[in-house]
Amino acid sequence: MSVPIKVFGNVGSPYTQKILALLRYRNIPYTVSWGDVIHNLSLLNIDPPKPVLLPTMIFGSGDDKNIAKTDTTPIIRELEDIYESKSVIPNTPSIKFLNYLLEDFADEWTTKYMFHYRWHFNEDAENAKKMLVLQHKSNIPDDVINEFADVIADRQINRLWVVGSNDDTAELIDKSYKRFLTLMEKHLSINPFMFGMRPSSADFGLYGQLTQLVGFDPTPRNIAYKQSPRCVSWVNIMSDLSGLHNKGGVGEFFGVESKSDNDNELNYFDNNDHGWNTLENLPKTLHKIFSEVGRVYIPCLIANNKAYENKEDVWEIEIDNSSWKQKTFPYQSKCLGWIKQEFNSLSSDDKSEIKNYLNGTGCELILD
Repeated sequence: MSVPIKVFGNVGSPYTQKILALLRYRNIPYTVSWGDVIHNLSLLNIDPPKPVLLPTMIFGSGDDKNIAKTDTTPIIRELEDIYESKSVIPNTPSIKFLNYLLEDFADEWTTKYMFHYRWHFNEDAENAKKMLVLQHKSNIPDDVINEFADVIADRQINRLWVVGSNDDTAELIDKSYKRFLTLMEKHLSINPFMFGMRPSSADFGLYGQLTQLVGFDPTPRNIAYKQSPRCVSWVNIMSDLSGLHNKGGVGEFFGVESKSDNDNELNYFDNNDHGWNTLENLPKTLHKIFSEVGRVYIPCLIANNKAYENKEDVWEIEIDNSSWKQKTFPYQSKCLGWIKQEFNSLSSDDKSEIKNYLNGTGCELILD
């Protein structure tokens, strides 16, 4: 595809940052428009997706019509079918599944860190409500900024309980975020990316959330700079990997040289064939990250799905000796179903390998 993909998003949207960094890495041409998605789509005479989420991207349908799509996880897989170079999906079934699980954790749990810190504390909320307005349009008059800022803050703060953020769960979220940063600090001390020497879709999922946590919101930023300087630096590096692994050679990256069929080309990973760890070679630091996934996110997935099946509006469980209560999310029930689909598509041998690897992390509880 030679025509740039149109992306509509917001600077303060972690999912927008996720997809833009991925497009840059894969050298996929795109244009990005900041602002009102519905208004921008109306100018193009394109129906908005349901629901309208950030980012929204425009794809051709094959019959000379353009379709607006959202939800970064399936979009990334669709891009894999369209563009061949610099894949972000691991090439072995077991690592591919682990990548899918970790990307889901990034999208659905680490976003709780972001949402909580952004709107739970006054300093962060005051920062966010004004910056989110100015990132739509910087030359808005002060009185209009304040008007729109208050509308945004009221709407988002009133939604805190929907994602489980409240006074009772604040300590649990804070502890999980700090554990996550500590685990990332250790992992990034030996691996530049989650699954080897090349970024996966899970890397970009984690990156998207961390752009806000270490670069936008004051409280989690201060924590991150103290807890994990490697993680902060990694976010800066991940923001633009457009020159990494390009054919023609770009020299050493993180002190590692990898060669293609042409010995003069350094750090060029031929599509999807090089740069991934095998299951046997995954570092212990990654296994500990999956233990955090199983410790906090998996119990929520199970409880939410049970509540959804029982048509209950709210569910409550105990995690880490703390009470967690939130509104039932139909989408997260779908997330659990998609994870199970990914797992059930594996061969018997691959399933056994995954179960053995995840045994004791808590993640094995959702593997049928």
